Amino acid sequence: MKTRTLRLFLQTLLLLLCVAAFTRAQGRIVEPADIIVVHGHVYTENPKQPWAQAVAIYRGKIVAVGDDPEIERRRGMGTKVINAGGKLVLPGIVDCHVHFLDGSLSLGRVNLEGSKDPADIQKRLREYAAQRPGDDWILGRGWNYAMFGPEALPHKKYLDEIFPSRPVFLEGYDGHTYWANSKALVLAGITRDTPDPPNGTIVRDPKTGEATGALKESAQGLVAKIIPKPSRVEQLLALRAGMKWANEHGITRVHSAGQDFEALDLFDEMRHRGDLSVRMYIAYFLNPPELRPRDLDAIDHARKKFHDDWIDADAVKFMVDGVVESHTAAMLEPYSDDPSLKGKLFWEPANYKAAVAELDKHGLQLLTHAIGDYGVRTALDAYENAVTRNHKGDRRPRVEHIETIAASDIPRFSKLGVVASMQPLHSYPDSDTLEVWARNAGPDRASRAWAWKSISDAGGRLAFGSDWPVVTLNPWEGVQTAVTRQTSEGKPEAGFVPEQRLTVAEAIEGYTLGAAFAGRREKSEGSLEIGKLADLIILSQNIFDVNPHKIDATKVVTTIVGGRVVYQADTK
Repeated sequence: MKTRTLRLFLQTLLLLLCVAAFTRAQGRIVEPADIIVVHGHVYTENPKQPWAQAVAIYRGKIVAVGDDPEIERRRGMGTKVINAGGKLVLPGIVDCHVHFLDGSLSLGRVNLEGSKDPADIQKRLREYAAQRPGDDWILGRGWNYAMFGPEALPHKKYLDEIFPSRPVFLEGYDGHTYWANSKALVLAGITRDTPDPPNGTIVRDPKTGEATGALKESAQGLVAKIIPKPSRVEQLLALRAGMKWANEHGITRVHSAGQDFEALDLFDEMRHRGDLSVRMYIAYFLNPPELRPRDLDAIDHARKKFHDDWIDADAVKFMVDGVVESHTAAMLEPYSDDPSLKGKLFWEPANYKAAVAELDKHGLQLLTHAIGDYGVRTALDAYENAVTRNHKGDRRPRVEHIETIAASDIPRFSKLGVVASMQPLHSYPDSDTLEVWARNAGPDRASRAWAWKSISDAGGRLAFGSDWPVVTLNPWEGVQTAVTRQTSEGKPEAGFVPEQRLTVAEAIEGYTLGAAFAGRREKSEGSLEIGKLADLIILSQNIFDVNPHKIDATKVVTTIVGGRVVYQADTK
């Protein structure tokens, strides 16, 4: 009798526990959430429900968005509760243009960002070398053209003074010009008789013909190919550090625009080990002069193997021109500071147009680096041709960067359904932008510098990113620049092309829902809505309310990717 009574008691208790673990929502019995975020100021990017207090997450997806009482009903015995404490909650940040492995490796190399002049650069290099004695390569990046005065190009003499026998190779901040010392040039076999490679320039002394140490565009490959490659273990360690840094800044997905396709197996290994905390959309980099059968084979193999929410290889990246600072961006009219130069396309237009049409026919998304106004027009012309030939819509081809554009090409983004993928921090009006970029481009082209507002007003779709490691992966500096078009100190006083300023909401959309649209994933990412992936962040301040020049002080408190907390700030 006692045994039967005890059994009945246990059965009743179990039933009560099960009932307690379930709640009724919208007429359906639902399981408790894995995570609920409550007491927040939730900006959803959903126009039907712009603001909320709380979010519920179950099995990696959002199952409810609403007020605190509604979401609290999703709490069960095992539910993790995150109290946002009234802080701003946003969809996870999607960085639409990165070179992730390159950026991750750069975290362990000498950083020259913010250097004032060659003497300051030398100081940083000495300090770096003192901590890493030996005769191996010194690698780093981050110098900009304005650091070298009117010449706007580095010279090997500054490196030879401190490293006469140790090779040094330093990438410019934009990744388009590199700086080598004499030892590096010798090891690479570069002499006055070495011819310029296709789409590259060995800068030479006009009197002696000797290489000065500055290598434009593809010429950097002459040195890069002899530098020992990092081991697999070193690459994996760098990628882990890069993902940690990305999560600390609220990045939940990146779109890779080069150098990461070859590392797909590394990302896959990280996924299987549970180390992948950033979703990857990875493009195949297609080099000129033409599309080859082996390119198609590599692309098709990768897209069949990698096509899910974590790793997706469904895009191809082109580069049709260079950059304004070194006169390698392709312009419709000559450069203002040197009328003998217009830049040139890296692709023959006919070959590029044919490759675009063929890849578009395969259903691939296409990304084209185009900075000069002729480069941008070339990309738009090729995309228009693909539409005419293939008669298929919603491919969402992208033009990357668009630093200047002819006025007549602005409405074509909307007409052709082309995404303007831009990097707000590239327009930061420092000395490099105002004294080198604007000088080279000239006042007319500078009046349409980074014209994201004009493209948006004409109906074009915007997507934002960093181009890391060209600039920091920190998106809040980019948001601030998009909103202010000024430096942190408020310069220039009237703003740099101030008519291109965006609102905070417009800038945030570029990094969230607009970015998801650019990656053809707006149905599953980019906003906080039921059924979408649970990628969200909590911020230290409400960027809608603070002084716009303080947005860059924003810190991420919590980052959640796929319903997993991947970053939590130390609040002590």
